[in-house]
Amino acid sequence: MRTKEMVLAALFASFIGVLGMIPPIPLGFIPVPITAQTLGIMLAGCFLGKKTAGISLILFIVLVALGLPLLSGGRGGISVLVGPSAGYIFSWPVAAFCIGYATEKVWPTMKTWKVFIINIVFGVLLVSLIGAPVMALITHTSVWAGLAGASAFLPGDCIKAIIAAVIAVQLKAISPIEDKIRNA
Repeated sequence: MRTKEMVLAALFASFIGVLGMIPPIPLGFIPVPITAQTLGIMLAGCFLGKKTAGISLILFIVLVALGLPLLSGGRGGISVLVGPSAGYIFSWPVAAFCIGYATEKVWPTMKTWKVFIINIVFGVLLVSLIGAPVMALITHTSVWAGLAGASAFLPGDCIKAIIAAVIAVQLKAISPIEDKIRNA
């Protein structure tokens, strides 16, 4: 891993931490709040590419496990990583990697709508399909109830997917994916 990739991974881990400073929106019927941090996951994937984005989110989770209050609402520590939000949090590196992989595949013909679809599939659906069943398991509810509760995240996550796609397309020229394509 080059120095530039390490710096970008650390930068995006800190950016996701900054997004955690935005207060969460608690929902009364599900123990996982609405946060802005999934925007950072989508941006990391479609700007950094698969490898650097995945490493960035693994770094973020390690920092949270060490007790840094990087999650929305100032949460951090091992207790958060075994609570109802655990499935969502642990899905973030997988989602960022998949978003990065798919974005790298469409890079030469990248359009906003393609990145939006990628963000929806991996940044919204994949995160919910991993997070909701784990939340249901931890809270002793049915998986269907967990998935139904997770549907509350869909409108906001779709907006975040659009924002991430627009930003990624605008920043295409300075993305490390562009460097990788150019040097290959």
